[in-house]
Amino acid sequence: MSWATHPPHDEETWIGGLIVSDMPKLSNKDMYPVCVVGGCHNSQFNVSVFNLLKFKKLYETYYKSEWSPECWSWWLARKIDGGSIATIGCTGLGYGYIGDYNDDGIPDCIQGLGGWIDIEFFRIYGQEGKEILGEIHSTAIANYVMNFPVMKDPIDCKTVEEWVLLGDPTLKIGGYPS
Repeated sequence: MSWATHPPHDEETWIGGLIVSDMPKLSNKDMYPVCVVGGCHNSQFNVSVFNLLKFKKLYETYYKSEWSPECWSWWLARKIDGGSIATIGCTGLGYGYIGDYNDDGIPDCIQGLGGWIDIEFFRIYGQEGKEILGEIHSTAIANYVMNFPVMKDPIDCKTVEEWVLLGDPTLKIGGYPS
């Protein structure tokens, strides 16, 4: 139900961001981006207010916001005259690296896991010239599978399994000429 972050080196402190109650305030009529959102559970679509009836797991359900009528990404994608035309994100834990442990001068957060696949989406659009949303999304997944050991590493496997597109995969980014 929210998109938030932590300050560097402090995973206990939360810095609030865009929450679902902010979505009605979004106003960007006729300018709808494709939103690729990093993080955890932002596209977890198996949420429901009925999850509050799971009394034995009530704290967990409430804490994880699994009682939302719709996931954060869908709130954004379905917003009339605002939000995004499509949202791509994680249905579960979003994995990433921190620091530069291999000392190559490139932040590790973009060299693997969620950071890599998020950036790969934009590389395919910008450098390969692909314009169909579903093709870009599926190519990013295929490229991840070719570059990382998804059959040997459960975190790499989960990275591609949970990275979903909520929107029309036939959409041409930028639209068609009038």
